[in-house]
Amino acid sequence: MPTTRQSLSGTVRAPYWWDTVGSRESCPPLSGDVRCDLAIVGGGFTGLWTALEARRRRPQDRIVVIEAGSCGNAASGRNGGFCAPSISHGVGNALKRWPTEAEKLIRLGRSNLDMLETDLSAFGMEVEFERKGKLTVAEQPWQVEGLRSQAENYRRFGIDCEHLEGEALKRRLDSPVYVAGLYEPNYATLNPAKMVAELRRVALSQFVVIYENTPVTRFMNGSGGLELVTSGGVVRADRVVLATNAAPPLLARLRLATIPIFDYALVTRPLTPEEMRSIGWTDRHSIADCGNQFHYFRKTADNRILWGGYDAIYHFGSRRNEEDLRESSSLDRLAINFARAFPSLADVSFTHAWGGIIDTSARTTFFAGTAHAGRTAYAMGFTGQGVSASRFAALTMLDLLDDVETERTRLAMVRTAPFPFPPEPFRWLGVRWAQRGLADEDRTGRRSLLNKTLDVLGVGFDS
Repeated sequence: MPTTRQSLSGTVRAPYWWDTVGSRESCPPLSGDVRCDLAIVGGGFTGLWTALEARRRRPQDRIVVIEAGSCGNAASGRNGGFCAPSISHGVGNALKRWPTEAEKLIRLGRSNLDMLETDLSAFGMEVEFERKGKLTVAEQPWQVEGLRSQAENYRRFGIDCEHLEGEALKRRLDSPVYVAGLYEPNYATLNPAKMVAELRRVALSQFVVIYENTPVTRFMNGSGGLELVTSGGVVRADRVVLATNAAPPLLARLRLATIPIFDYALVTRPLTPEEMRSIGWTDRHSIADCGNQFHYFRKTADNRILWGGYDAIYHFGSRRNEEDLRESSSLDRLAINFARAFPSLADVSFTHAWGGIIDTSARTTFFAGTAHAGRTAYAMGFTGQGVSASRFAALTMLDLLDDVETERTRLAMVRTAPFPFPPEPFRWLGVRWAQRGLADEDRTGRRSLLNKTLDVLGVGFDS
């Protein structure tokens, strides 16, 4: 059996997804001042979905997207591509935080996934979208009971699911680590780099102007309207959407609303059908375990396994170093845990290893709001669940800018702000204490006093 250093030796320290889209010509950076009806800051999922929906609503508007690097070079191109039928980070989170509107949140989340698939077809976007379901697996007895409770909640809201143990579980996944599972057929995956590339392609075809490699350094409410200052010029806009995810917010009021959490993933070489049969994973469903420190894993189009998660790393002072996206001891832990879960694949090498930054909110869902008398809208705090929820957030921000009341804007999840994170050093200490308690809970099944208190306050920590 190779050591973790051997299995990680020679890995490309960049997302596997980027290899699947090839090179493309960058959009030019901004050069000179421009005027537009709508300026969108951020060229990831949220910003590009906003551009497409804004074009659909206002065909004549001049729409500009301003991206600091390349579209999708941040969280949108670095995630696992799990496309959930949820806007609330799952049924359990909806019930815990907004019990009176849980039914609505669940319905809207399922509808959002349906409409996302419809949009992919309507725009002709080829993104390796597969709606093959998801299996959530448990290792400890208290996690098995948690899956049973989850199944009861699913059935309460008419969500198809199947509890699996023994031979039934082995037909979906055969691992010495996991003893039970919950399979839900209504869950999708996609290729996030292709998703960004296709959103970008369609936006350009719809005469959306995109400026790449154009970081915004200042955002002002000037005499000539809203002004976004860049090194190449100033963008003056009637309305602005901020879709900057885990980047430092341009609005001061948002600086304590999220924290940047580093998450890591590995991708194996392509596996043979025999290797997949050795772990019982012959279908195309995605998988995650139900620990607080959880792994997520899925197949790629060429039959590799993407294996990510477990650690959720916060650096003091909300540090966002590029080097931390390439190197971390978390990569070694991922390799060790992969071999533990799949002994028959312990000698399989990894081809890619990378990190990404998650914009984590204290309630583990996105939030949205407005500034500048309703002329600026923002959405952030997706907490690792933005692949599908970003589309819903885009629609919500445009509703807010249009000053129209919709089912989206009436949601308490949208109308209420998340609990702010404290300043340093209390932020770092609080995260460390909460994480230590979550790790202990995974081992013992007992929740710490601190995390129980945070639950009462409606504050959580997740990736």
